[in-house]
Amino acid sequence: MNFFICLLLGFSIAIVGSITPSFLNLTVVKFSLRNGKKPAFYLIGGYATVLFFQANIGAYLANVLMENSEYITLIQKIGTGILILLSLNFFRLYYTSKEKTKKEEIPKSKAYFYGILMSLLNTIAIPFYFTTISFLIGLNYFEYSFFNGFYFSIGSTLGSFVLYSLYAIVAKKIEHRLQYIALKMDFILGCLTGFVAVFSTIKMFI
Repeated sequence: MNFFICLLLGFSIAIVGSITPSFLNLTVVKFSLRNGKKPAFYLIGGYATVLFFQANIGAYLANVLMENSEYITLIQKIGTGILILLSLNFFRLYYTSKEKTKKEEIPKSKAYFYGILMSLLNTIAIPFYFTTISFLIGLNYFEYSFFNGFYFSIGSTLGSFVLYSLYAIVAKKIEHRLQYIALKMDFILGCLTGFVAVFSTIKMFI
């Protein structure tokens, strides 16, 4: 595939995946307000480093699924289990986020490594890339190879970095609005992932 097509696909999908309010976005906003934009960029650099590998893993798993149909049932069961865990986690975030907790101060010098840790805790990233790339492969918009996956991951890294950087730049204007949306978004995502998990479970036994 063309280098620029893979790059553009990765960039676009990362933008879509990162634009939804989450604990990563909120952390960028709070870090930018507390420590300034420059340290926030180091935090985002930590995010992007992990996202590069998560996109690669998602692309590889999608290719394995499409080439080995005998694994589909197993992957469906694993995916359903992940959806159930994600649904429970979103509901947990929704109810616990209402409690006022004191935010821990993060040293500027540790911003990059803290970003890596936070991104590793983002368990939805690999399933997101896995699902979207499987969809693209099924529509013949993406052909997996080592280099295509690499180019796609570069694009997704750039897309994530750009969007999170925008959050850091406009932090003062969107802090309260983002918090409100994120609170409601956790409940909505919990309902959606729970519904899909139940539907997938029923489908497997029919």
